[in-house]
Amino acid sequence: MTDTASSNPALVPFDGITIALSKGRILEETLPLLAKANITLLEDPGKSRKLVFPTTRDDVRILIIRATDVPTYVEYGAADLGVAGKDVLMEHGGDGLYEPLDLKIAICKLMVAEPLNSGPTKDRPKVATKFVNVAKKYFAEKGQQVEVIKLYGSMELAPLVGLADCIVDVVDTGSTLKANGLMPTELIASISSRLVVNKAAMKMRHELIQGIINQMKVAVDEAQA
Repeated sequence: MTDTASSNPALVPFDGITIALSKGRILEETLPLLAKANITLLEDPGKSRKLVFPTTRDDVRILIIRATDVPTYVEYGAADLGVAGKDVLMEHGGDGLYEPLDLKIAICKLMVAEPLNSGPTKDRPKVATKFVNVAKKYFAEKGQQVEVIKLYGSMELAPLVGLADCIVDVVDTGSTLKANGLMPTELIASISSRLVVNKAAMKMRHELIQGIINQMKVAVDEAQA
């Protein structure tokens, strides 16, 4: 009879530190910083369908999940630490999290963008975005009434087909906006990825977690030097 737990390491009770990351740019730019804390993946997540990965440290494992889920996993203690973009944290709200370190990676901007030939601003423009909470707060603070339409991707399409008057989205080079006849018009926030920590874990495992934070900070400082 097969022992399911032993055949799947993800099911074995784990008493170490769990770090939540997301695939893509954040993962690629975080791994060199983790290496400073002697945390290196034993497998290539790009060649695996697994979601839980062991590392060179027996007391540390890494979860690979959706970027928008990282704050939730950390807030509820499914992960002790995580790395998330400031845009994701702003949308999430940051409850139950410490944000001890700006990793200064995956840098971009959260912006309002409009069609190049947009006319006068409407009394209640439609705004397409996946950052619903951020958009509502931003325009409310400006005293501007808007109708926010939640989308999960392809924001640039919304103004082109008349679904929205403008969008709120992350902008890197701006080439996608330009290719779709849009231009950035307002900066909401400058974005970089942050290390976040579960508040309870920080108290219970302070020495271990603080050690990882300190070593990653050294790596960040060296990269910026």
